[in-house]
Amino acid sequence: MVLSICILAMLIVLNFYGIYTNKFYFLKPDNYIFPILAIVHFVYLYVVQFKIREDEVPDIQMRNLEYALYIILFVYLYKLVDSLNNLLSFAIYKDHLLPDPFKFMSVLILYLYLMLLLLTFISFKHRKDQVGKYVFDDFNQNIDSWD
Repeated sequence: MVLSICILAMLIVLNFYGIYTNKFYFLKPDNYIFPILAIVHFVYLYVVQFKIREDEVPDIQMRNLEYALYIILFVYLYKLVDSLNNLLSFAIYKDHLLPDPFKFMSVLILYLYLMLLLLTFISFKHRKDQVGKYVFDDFNQNIDSWD
């Protein structure tokens, strides 16, 4: 989970980096989409850690948060494919002047997105093993009506 948080933080910073120009772009509104979606991932990791630490059962809010993360996985997959496309475009633009760290940064970003996808699936498995499955047939049995 700590590795997921570190990778998310690095990808948020690198999301503002332009690999073709070797500059950071903070005024482009579309650069803020990934950081906003990463908030859902951070919250999910916190909830899983909290449920493990407090030895609680999964609830409906946690399930909905995980389902939202399933949708965000498609954005991560898109960013992975986009990073791969950027790396493969090196051959197309090799006659043009590209910044020196182009290849390194492209490979780094591609690797980080790949690791993020892998660690997200591992966190789903970890949630299932440590917190439990989403079984809501006996959900009313776990509620104390006097609280």
